[in-house]
Amino acid sequence: MMKKKHLAAGAALLGASTLVLAGCAGESGADAADGGGSGEAADRAIELAVFNGWDEGIAASYLWEAILTEKGYDVELTYADVAPVYAGLAQGDFDLVLDTWLPTTHADYMEQYGDDLVDLGVWNDEASLTIAVNEDAPIDSLEELAANAEEFGNEIVGIEPGSGLMRITGDEVVPGYGLEDMTLIESSTPAMLAELQSATDAGENIVVTLWRPHWAYSAFPIKDLEDPQGLLGEAEGIHSVSSTPFGEDFPEVSDWISDFEMPSDLLYSLEDAMFNEYDGDDYGPIVEQWIADNQEWVDGLTS
Repeated sequence: MMKKKHLAAGAALLGASTLVLAGCAGESGADAADGGGSGEAADRAIELAVFNGWDEGIAASYLWEAILTEKGYDVELTYADVAPVYAGLAQGDFDLVLDTWLPTTHADYMEQYGDDLVDLGVWNDEASLTIAVNEDAPIDSLEELAANAEEFGNEIVGIEPGSGLMRITGDEVVPGYGLEDMTLIESSTPAMLAELQSATDAGENIVVTLWRPHWAYSAFPIKDLEDPQGLLGEAEGIHSVSSTPFGEDFPEVSDWISDFEMPSDLLYSLEDAMFNEYDGDDYGPIVEQWIADNQEWVDGLTS
């Protein structure tokens, strides 16, 4: 079951333009070099941007915040919407974001700001955009949705309006499958999940914009609608993207992030521990326990 407190916490994040969570290490970034490696770390915090509502990115960011703190770096996590993150990276206000979906979802931002960004590579290659419904819904394909729109209240419950998923749904999926008479609701990921929880509790039909990997697939009885026209695109890779100066300021960390890979089963287990099993919003101890349970794999990320 989805934890209500997580929804409330997510909504609060979206109510502000940014929320800074400082992960303070016992040493400064410069001191990290003595115990952590290169001797060339910048004497400042690493500014790690996190997309509002994108749980795979939140999970990966908290994981790396814990790892880098242990290595002696200072890390600041800042929540923001997608567009401000890329603008901030290009301007040097942020150092890193771990949740860029390519080649489709965030392609427009990479094209706009690409000259001032560095793609550090893919850490998960099984990402995909989806349109999901309750498991017992009377349809199995997007081709059936228009004729059965009333079964779903003539609504598709969406997420943040600036997201690639909403752009693709509105520009490609809606006209491609003749869904113009349905309302595509712009909201937020926490609000969408709250609607999904409410519909599940009430035994009602619902259509939501979603994506894989996401812990909702283990928390709710839902299924993806088939996309025979392929309008949602093929499977994508989740990339780490940095500002241009990041590699020079933090060469050791840049190398670690470039080599970072996380299979979906491990990502799901971390997401499940943070967002499904845990009834709270202080993720630090949860991530620390998950690291302890997966210590050998985590140690390999910086070896």
